[in-house]
Amino acid sequence: MNSERKNFAFAFCSAFLVLLVNGFSGNLPIISFDEGYSHLFGDGNLMVLKDGKSAHITLDDRTGSGFVSHDLYLHGYFSASIKLPADYTAGVVVAFYMSNGDMYEKNHDEIDFEFLGNIRGKDWRIQTNIYGNGSTSIGREERYGLWFDPSDDFHQYSILWTENVIVFYVDNVPIREIKRTEAMGGDFPSKPMSLYATIWDGSDWATNGGKYRVSYKYAPYIAEFSDFILHGCAVDPIEQSKCDEAPKFATISTGITRQQRTKMASFRNKHMQYSYCYDRSRYPVPPSECVVDAKEAERLRGFDPVTFGGVRRRHGKRHHRVRAEASSM
Repeated sequence: MNSERKNFAFAFCSAFLVLLVNGFSGNLPIISFDEGYSHLFGDGNLMVLKDGKSAHITLDDRTGSGFVSHDLYLHGYFSASIKLPADYTAGVVVAFYMSNGDMYEKNHDEIDFEFLGNIRGKDWRIQTNIYGNGSTSIGREERYGLWFDPSDDFHQYSILWTENVIVFYVDNVPIREIKRTEAMGGDFPSKPMSLYATIWDGSDWATNGGKYRVSYKYAPYIAEFSDFILHGCAVDPIEQSKCDEAPKFATISTGITRQQRTKMASFRNKHMQYSYCYDRSRYPVPPSECVVDAKEAERLRGFDPVTFGGVRRRHGKRHHRVRAEASSM
């Protein structure tokens, strides 16, 4: 019976969330910080503003900081408006992501937005990534520039996660779509996850492979968050058998429209700087879920012929955020 309940919940969540692909966030409820989140780490470096609808997380020479959702979710639409620190931000990493690493240490799932700071005069970059079932040896990173300065004002960053697709959005423009393939198996995130926001010192890897590090003379580094949306299937952490509340939809989109897909293609053409699918030094044969676009491949080859031209090079070990957070706590 318990197995039947789990199967029903999984099918139910997937059925209504698969419809939530784009353009729907304006109809979703914005919650206060205390409704959805609690302190994760960082002593007094997390500050909830008086209106209760905004929060600041800070990195200084003592510690980073972060917060985490009260609930675990099995699929949903998750969003926040974020304003990043300005000026010299090399080595600073702000992350807005989903994970269940606290429950599944050796086979965790993860869906990441990582914002990578830079030296003065250079732009912030965004990195997206996913892991399923602890498959951290297969990095699925993509990295992008932006068409705006994310430290000037708030911009909306969103994750849609369903049974068969993950979509990343910036200001409601889809920038990346990952469809589950049979060959991916458990590499596609499939277990309930919490939502996190953190700021921490990624000096070892975040800016030019660790060439530029955090300079604390520019601290404190403050990332501002507002417009919190947690819209998904909240599940019991023990039974994981049902949604606590079934979200009600007034208007539902049926997928990424042709116009939205055109916007995504335009964004990727103008702003994508790296994609694992074209990294021939890491993957001579692209992973199964990759849809190789000849024009995209040619543009990236011009951007970085070493990485995308098939010439092997050495790669440093990827920094793992969980360790960084633990060392900051």
